[in-house]
Amino acid sequence: MSFVLPPDFNRPPLRLVGDMPIIGPFADNWDNVEQFQARDDDLLISTYPKSGTTWVSKVVDLILNKGDMEESQKAAIFERVPFLECSGPGVPSATDILNKQDFPRVIKTHLSVEVLPRSFWSKNCKIIYVARNAKDVAVSYYHFYRMAYGHPEPGTWDEFLNSFMDGNVAFGRWSTHVKGWWKMRQQKDILYLFYEDMLEDPKREMQKVLKFLGKELPDEVQEKILKHTTFKAMKDNPMTNYSSFPFMDHSISPFMRKGIFGDWKTHFTVSQNEKFDEYYRQEMADTDLTFRM
Repeated sequence: MSFVLPPDFNRPPLRLVGDMPIIGPFADNWDNVEQFQARDDDLLISTYPKSGTTWVSKVVDLILNKGDMEESQKAAIFERVPFLECSGPGVPSATDILNKQDFPRVIKTHLSVEVLPRSFWSKNCKIIYVARNAKDVAVSYYHFYRMAYGHPEPGTWDEFLNSFMDGNVAFGRWSTHVKGWWKMRQQKDILYLFYEDMLEDPKREMQKVLKFLGKELPDEVQEKILKHTTFKAMKDNPMTNYSSFPFMDHSISPFMRKGIFGDWKTHFTVSQNEKFDEYYRQEMADTDLTFRM
């Protein structure tokens, strides 16, 4: 896939779809997103940004290809798992790409349950959701904002953290997102995973995905998948590290930065942490969903 990026494209403002802020160029294609027709054999991978989307996408891609890395390497992960709401100048919209696919589709989204196209709820497609603790998400999202020119300027870390807590970032409030999908798992065929669990025991979590998809793979194939989906392997792999994707300056911050648990401790000041803990208590008071920080 080739891209032509207009020379004047630089940090457009966010726009609202419903009550959710979204990247400006994505909003331009919103009618096509809203009217998108899901199919029963679709597999949807949903996350709030910077919560392990690319990681689980590669795991799923290799599972569906029975560990065939050569097949999985034929295209970048953002081509193999199109990003439903993605569109922009010089970039073919994901809705156009997906509408032309006549085989079972694996689709990525960052949309909340409130704005996900209704067709996904009327079909029997499977959904995998991955959630990550809010503090690490905030840090990772800040660095992503810095390098991804489809987003507004992030400002200072303190300014961005306040925007994150207020929900004035692309895809809105983290708490609304994770809680909405957590509640929806009681009604739909959703596998809800945690980034921290994937770091702790990737094989255990991969086996949950295998079971959810109704797949069985020999242990040696599972080990092969695990080898190719470590953070280092994916960061070094041009088919997964987004080095060929436009709108990003990897010299500012790589798309795949650290992939660890607890990096927030190197960014949050004492006062920021106290303020965030209070925000977190209020936001999560109405749910039994819990995270390891």
